Amino acid sequence: MRSIVYTKNEISAVTEQLSHLMQKYAIYTFTGSLGAGKTTLIRELLQKIGVCEQVTSPTFTYMQMYTTINGITIYHFDLYRVDNLSSFMQAGFDEYLYQPKSIVMIEWPECIMSLLTTNVCHISIDYIDDSSRILRYQCVPKSEKNA
Repeated sequence: MRSIVYTKNEISAVTEQLSHLMQKYAIYTFTGSLGAGKTTLIRELLQKIGVCEQVTSPTFTYMQMYTTINGITIYHFDLYRVDNLSSFMQAGFDEYLYQPKSIVMIEWPECIMSLLTTNVCHISIDYIDDSSRILRYQCVPKSEKNA
């Protein structure tokens, strides 16, 4: 597990470090308290990797879709209001996972973690104080049988 301590003014440096992971993994989960900065980090990260559209929180729509200047499709989920894995599956959201030429960003992924076992980076953001955060991440590569 790797850690990065940062302030809001240093978020660009954090996204610079994380953007290098975007070429290696298909799914990124984001956990942390309300207001910890998950959506802010995702917004900055998507701009860093070439999304030119305005990035907004999918809290009420569950998912937003973006395309990078290189033609990569980004699926940004907010599962805060999804109660369980069954609800996720019934909505058909599982079809967006692990698509070719796509990256999936998932806020509040707890209810679907059983689906996210390979080719995924788990990112957590916690408060240190009002202006500082600690970001921790651990990535799981593709399994040999899925490579």
